[in-house]
Amino acid sequence: MTADDNRFAPPPAAIVEADVARALAEDLGTGDVTAALLPDHDDIAYLLCKEDAVVCGRPWFDACHHALDPRVKIDWRVAEGDRVAKGTVLATLAGRARSLVSAERTSLNFMQTLSGVATVTAAYVEAVRGTRAKILDTRKTIPGLRLAEKYAVRVGGGSNHRIGLFDAVMLKENHIRAAGSLTAAIDKAREAQPTLPLIVEVETLVQLREALQAGCTRILIDDFDAATRREAVRIAAEAPFNGSIPLEVSGGVDLTSIRPVAEDGVDCISIGALTKHVHAIDLSLKLGPPPG
Repeated sequence: MTADDNRFAPPPAAIVEADVARALAEDLGTGDVTAALLPDHDDIAYLLCKEDAVVCGRPWFDACHHALDPRVKIDWRVAEGDRVAKGTVLATLAGRARSLVSAERTSLNFMQTLSGVATVTAAYVEAVRGTRAKILDTRKTIPGLRLAEKYAVRVGGGSNHRIGLFDAVMLKENHIRAAGSLTAAIDKAREAQPTLPLIVEVETLVQLREALQAGCTRILIDDFDAATRREAVRIAAEAPFNGSIPLEVSGGVDLTSIRPVAEDGVDCISIGALTKHVHAIDLSLKLGPPPG
């Protein structure tokens, strides 16, 4: 992978540190009574990946360990976004034994979750390779970790949809019904938020033509069957629209069905499962030197 389009830029350090502070507080509480049984001497540890994965979450992992031991030394053997095989030692650590143990679970929780998001995103990106389709995420994220998960989507090669309810306007059937027509809803949205991206969901080819004529940032073609979807692509690509407004598909798409959708020529496919159905990557942090 290459570090383009801001892909490997994590959220600001203050946000990462706040994520970590919350997570450590819920795990440590009044103190780690189990780690307190260990002699608190200098020790080493290693981070092992136990399945094929795309690595993601290093800023959160580092912040967890530095929060408990500012002098801990973490030597990464892999870069963020690297594809690694089962059995790869990702990093070695040197620090105080109790701090290494106390930070273990929280640091792994971040790495396992974010690597899981990056790994499944990479699988979807690979599934549509050679087509024009971009893989987008959604707002179906773990509460409190939206920026972290959306960062992981970028690391996996996907692109971010809107971050929240504040940075794009999305018109659906309720807005169209309230305004009286799709065009009226678009005009109202443009008047209220002239600088924000405007995404319009359509349910028929008639609505598609109306949205194309009125103008918007992107059109979501909702629940179109394959034949109707291909016709929508044809209409949007030909004069007078000439592909100026991208088409997005959302819902009902998984790894087994995404390739034909992408081959129909749509521009974007949004997948809630990237951040909602997270398979945590199997990682472990063990005291002692790495094997071999």
